[in-house]
Amino acid sequence: MSEPASISTGIAGRYASAVFDLAKEGKGLKALETDINALSGALDSSADLNALIASPIYSRDEQAGAVTALAKKMKLSPMMGNTLALMAQKRRLFVLPQMLTALREKLAEEKGEVTADVTSAKALTKAQSDKLAKTLKAQVGKTVMINATVDESLIGGLVVKVGSKMIDTSIRSKLSALQNTMKEVG
Repeated sequence: MSEPASISTGIAGRYASAVFDLAKEGKGLKALETDINALSGALDSSADLNALIASPIYSRDEQAGAVTALAKKMKLSPMMGNTLALMAQKRRLFVLPQMLTALREKLAEEKGEVTADVTSAKALTKAQSDKLAKTLKAQVGKTVMINATVDESLIGGLVVKVGSKMIDTSIRSKLSALQNTMKEVG
């Protein structure tokens, strides 16, 4: 990890810990989860919001005013609105995506859930996704939330990542292994 990325992750982690602890003390974890989903959706769909949080062109006051108006418009909890305003005043809005990721991880840990990143050659059906989640739950011992993506270059099979474990059953990896074996023989 590069040094600026690790610094950003550290800053985001500290904000996430503080927000999570406050929400847990105030019995506001459900509201926090709603805020995280709303902010993630806004970041995914708005180039202007991404520019606002990342660009040094905007002053502290402009950023603070914009995020305060945004929090009010999105009906975010007062705690999240205050956190965004504080981050704007401290020029730390650029870590918002990492903070949301850290908060999601903390919420999942609190609920006893784990996220599995699943890459497949074709989109998984609901039945396949449910069966995979059930199988992974038996292996991991926690409720598994599946984050599915499609990569047609896999040809077939799955690549599953749960925490630090990775299971690669893709045809692409099997062909690559076969190719390496053939190189050693020839």
